[in-house]
Amino acid sequence: MAEYLTKEQKEKIFKDFGGSENNTGSTEAQVALFTHRIKGLSDHLKTNNKDHSSRKALLTLVGKRRRLLKYLAGKDINAYRELIEKLNIRK
Repeated sequence: MAEYLTKEQKEKIFKDFGGSENNTGSTEAQVALFTHRIKGLSDHLKTNNKDHSSRKALLTLVGKRRRLLKYLAGKDINAYRELIEKLNIRK
């Protein structure tokens, strides 16, 4: 299965991308959290290619991240470009 994030790792992600460790609802922080989870699931599926429940979870996360990125691009294109650059997401 995918690796779980510790409380400290989540706080670090939220601080780096959301501004503070309490700002868990910001779009940038959510996209960063989804990206971390997507990378973990992708690594898991490379070794366990018949794990269809994890594959569905991966596709669900990718869709959620895509919707959040589309929202961010419409709201603030500069923040969108900056986030894509920080997370090394192809777009």
